[in-house]
Amino acid sequence: MTTTTTPNAVLRVAPATPAEAAAHFRASLVFHADVSDVAAALAADGDPGFVVLDSRSTDSWDQGHVPGAIHLPTALIPEQAGQLLDRSVPVVTYCWGPGCNGATRAALALAELGYQVKEMLGGFEYWAREGFEYETWQGRERREADPLTAPRVAADDCGC
Repeated sequence: MTTTTTPNAVLRVAPATPAEAAAHFRASLVFHADVSDVAAALAADGDPGFVVLDSRSTDSWDQGHVPGAIHLPTALIPEQAGQLLDRSVPVVTYCWGPGCNGATRAALALAELGYQVKEMLGGFEYWAREGFEYETWQGRERREADPLTAPRVAADDCGC
């Protein structure tokens, strides 16, 4: 007698083949960058080769933003992107955080206008939570890194 068991929720749908998985994850990296990689590229000497775009409202921008970022709310991208951005320079968009798709909408609007674009995963929330310096209308600030999102000791990368 053969007994069939129902696989658990993880394996109910079989994993992709290694080749399919590699293609999927490679494609994901084409569209996304994470906070730590963006911060490291901006902190390195020289031009990082991209600009960072904050797609949030002015009130949100004033609460805090990535130093050196360009402020361009998503709704204004069609009319103002050409004045603020160079189409030959890739753009990394961000919004509030993982629960917000504003950076995705901004990236879509820019891509439709002919810009090369990536979305910064984690947004401003994870920028601040990982302890990176940010600017407010009052000046520069930095929070202590959340140990659940960043290494406890300062490091050039998280080891990921």
